[in-house]
Amino acid sequence: MSTSTPPWSEPAHGVFRLNVAEVNCYLVVRPEGMTLVDAGLPRTWGPLQELLRHLGARVGDIDALLLTHAHFDHVGMARRLHDQHRVPVKVHPRDGRLARHPYRYRHEAARPPYLVRYPQALPVLANMVRNGALNVKGVDADGSFVHGKPLDAPGAPVPLWTPGHTDGHCGLLFDELGVLFSGDAIVTLDPYTGETGPHVVANAATADSRTALSSLDALAETEAGVMLPGHGEPWTGGVRAAVAAARAGGAR
Repeated sequence: MSTSTPPWSEPAHGVFRLNVAEVNCYLVVRPEGMTLVDAGLPRTWGPLQELLRHLGARVGDIDALLLTHAHFDHVGMARRLHDQHRVPVKVHPRDGRLARHPYRYRHEAARPPYLVRYPQALPVLANMVRNGALNVKGVDADGSFVHGKPLDAPGAPVPLWTPGHTDGHCGLLFDELGVLFSGDAIVTLDPYTGETGPHVVANAATADSRTALSSLDALAETEAGVMLPGHGEPWTGGVRAAVAAARAGGAR
């Protein structure tokens, strides 16, 4: 009798990663409740339900959805969670408008040249489209993130404002767990180039690459041992090492 691999993993104790089309979101389970970090793509819904069944929970048991930023591939399930299940959605105020309109954002470079320069990214982007990347609905999010101030959500995550990828991008530090969710401030797979290892996201999707690189100081200061990015595999070599590698790679 064969068994299928579950569509989730547990990169840190009580932290569950959902990876659909190389887009990550994470369910953090604490004694006081559950926090979802980012909302992936629309078709992450099925894997999320499967994970919740494994945990003996329901969608309505999620206490908060926290968006590291509001690009379409991090907002995928947000409207459904908010409207159908009354899950509060929170974001930095400077990404509030983007949460409502997740396709309307600035980026430094045109995208078509990347498809020629980095053909290895084509399967990644195509898979994102197959999983609903072109059909994301915006959401009215509570713009209550304040840099350095713990949020009223299970795990007491601390937003770390790291603008550059978007104006309101934030990392989320769960200090008690020693885990930093880096969103797209640092990724270990860049969907626009196909490159792996710690990088800032390509200029095809980053508003201001110079600001994005300078913002990494806020992440390095945490000294978290585990970094969980918005795209790519978990990084367990310490955030300082990831920041050093991303800076060495620079903008692309």
